Amino acid sequence: MALIDRVKYDGPADVLVWRFPQDNLSWGTQVIVNQAQEAIFFKGGQALDTLGPGTHLLRTANVPFLRRLIAAPFGGETPFTAEIYYVNKAVDMDVKWGTNNPIPVMDPKFNVFLPVRAFGQFAIQVADSRAFVTQLSATSPQFTVDQLSNYFRGVLLTKAKDYIAETIIKEKINVLEIAAHLEAMSGALQTKLTDDFAKFGVKLVNFYLNSVDVPEDDDTVVRLKKALADRAELDILGDKYQQKRTLDVMEKAAGNSGGGAGAGMGAGLGLGAGLGMGQMMAGAMGGAMPGAAGAAAAAGAKFCASCGKPLAPGGKFCAECGAKVG
Repeated sequence: MALIDRVKYDGPADVLVWRFPQDNLSWGTQVIVNQAQEAIFFKGGQALDTLGPGTHLLRTANVPFLRRLIAAPFGGETPFTAEIYYVNKAVDMDVKWGTNNPIPVMDPKFNVFLPVRAFGQFAIQVADSRAFVTQLSATSPQFTVDQLSNYFRGVLLTKAKDYIAETIIKEKINVLEIAAHLEAMSGALQTKLTDDFAKFGVKLVNFYLNSVDVPEDDDTVVRLKKALADRAELDILGDKYQQKRTLDVMEKAAGNSGGGAGAGMGAGLGLGAGLGMGQMMAGAMGGAMPGAAGAAAAAGAKFCASCGKPLAPGGKFCAECGAKVG
């Protein structure tokens, strides 16, 4: 078996841990560790020496713990077996997370259950290489960011769901107006999750709750938005709101007029709405006529064709201008 004289890893950025595929090393092997990397030596499942960035020539001096388990070399290169794990310690800034299913939350403002979804991202960094390798990646040939995200998905989603629901209810935050609270909620969630990541040697650099929303096609959401739009229209139009609603009904009834039984129903609706509007207009006209003229109009009296004044019941001539009543 050929001895390895040079060890190096230049893999993709999303790989957090990579195990060198061979273990037949020798004293004098060159180990190259790039910036933001660490190389950990394992022997018999035990984590021993760690090398930081730089080019290292394996000697008894720079791997003292490994030397204790392996016979010291007596001149030249002496073969031995050991595993080398490379750990990526760069910060990964774009780890996505999101709720798989909406969270049913009682909206404190409208007292209805709304299906709430949450999405965001976070940044991580391996802070303790030994703890990370021994507790997470174990003996895997490599361990990626996606694997880490899947590992923490359970605790992350559980705490995020509980906190979002609790905050909405406790702070009486309307789900449709929650965007203004995302920054504060992001900081609180980072604090809650920091210890869960730290147990495995991972630093939670930042945590963002980018959006909390509801599905646009959900029936409850559609009805709620319709009710809010109607209320806003009422606030804007004031007293004219009822007149507009009447006109809307008339327009809809006219649009529904057609053949068959539906036509009679549409016509009936249109007639009823038209009569209602006619009464409103008659009342408005009667109110606009001053004094006796207004009262006469309301009572159904006749008017002189010449001067327009009300005629006395049964009179042959107008009392104002003397014109003959036809």
